[in-house]
Amino acid sequence: MLKVLHFYKTYYPDTFGGIEQVIYQLSESGAEYDVESTVLSLSKRGDIDNQKIGKQRVFYAKTNFEIASTPFSLSCIKKFKELAKQADIIHYHYPFPFMDMLHFLCRINKPTIVSYHSDIVKQKFFSRLYSPLMNHFLKSVDCIVAASPNYVKTSIVLQKFESKVKVIPYGLNEKSYPSISNEKLKFWQDRFDGGFFLFIGAFRYYKGLHTLLEAAHTTSLPVVIVGGGGIESDIKAKAEELNLTNVHFVGSLPDEDKAALLKLCTAIVFPSHLRSEAFGITLLEGAMYGKPLISCEIGTGTSFINLDGYSGFVIPPNDPVRLRQVMQELYSNPELAKRYGSNAYARFKDVFTSEKMLTDYSAVYRELYTVDKKNHS
Repeated sequence: MLKVLHFYKTYYPDTFGGIEQVIYQLSESGAEYDVESTVLSLSKRGDIDNQKIGKQRVFYAKTNFEIASTPFSLSCIKKFKELAKQADIIHYHYPFPFMDMLHFLCRINKPTIVSYHSDIVKQKFFSRLYSPLMNHFLKSVDCIVAASPNYVKTSIVLQKFESKVKVIPYGLNEKSYPSISNEKLKFWQDRFDGGFFLFIGAFRYYKGLHTLLEAAHTTSLPVVIVGGGGIESDIKAKAEELNLTNVHFVGSLPDEDKAALLKLCTAIVFPSHLRSEAFGITLLEGAMYGKPLISCEIGTGTSFINLDGYSGFVIPPNDPVRLRQVMQELYSNPELAKRYGSNAYARFKDVFTSEKMLTDYSAVYRELYTVDKKNHS
């Protein structure tokens, strides 16, 4: 059994983002591939050791302070050192500058893999300060994995390390999604009868929600928005200003409700307009439920999941007029919506299952482990 230590700045139950979901999928199903997973993250809840989440062991180090959205922890130094000793492979999840520091502080000499989830986009000043450490770190690891070829092509950082970059797309497990009760389905059907466009996500600055609201303005197209946080007050103020009676904010919802909305919607609308959106798990979920997809061309994984004219529409960012046109086209043409939805599901089955992701990652683990053993024999 190969022992893998995953390290990222945050994890369940403190946060529930796309990176956490990827770590969870890799850790939970790893046993089927003879991989035993341990996760280390930082937490404001304090130092907690050896928690069980499903089949994985999870350790938390107390967050002492944060700089530019990066948590730091003193107790993590000792904890990481000890857990790294027990592991065969260290699997880092980037970006997390404190992690890069610990890699050198703890003098890690095990096989190392980095899942490169995103460039640092927003923290420009911090990014310049961090750049020498980042380059040193990425140069020292054995393998860097990106989730799409699109991202590799458009990331200045990844271009520098192209010789050690592999592409393994994120994958989802259909069976891990809740079955939907008839009552739940009926509840949402009664509320939004006749189809609707669905957005799911945190209300972050790069999600393009202003564009979606402007696109919905002057139409009667129903839009259901799941999520909150971030710039929520701005978005709701904008909806009020535009007097949007066709846009429905339903807040953050339990998984079964989200699954019901995914099953019932006409299409997924995903108007993220900045590179901070590195992949787009919601697009993947839409494809898994056989829905047509609408996304923007931002040079990232969104245009790897959604192929223009095949699984949906890929449109220019920040273009409410074009967004409105494609929404109207899908709403008024059920045959087209059905065809794009079927294509999206076929592509999901072909490229984006958790099984494929796990097979590809476990192959990389074994390759690194074998090379390491040869070098030390």
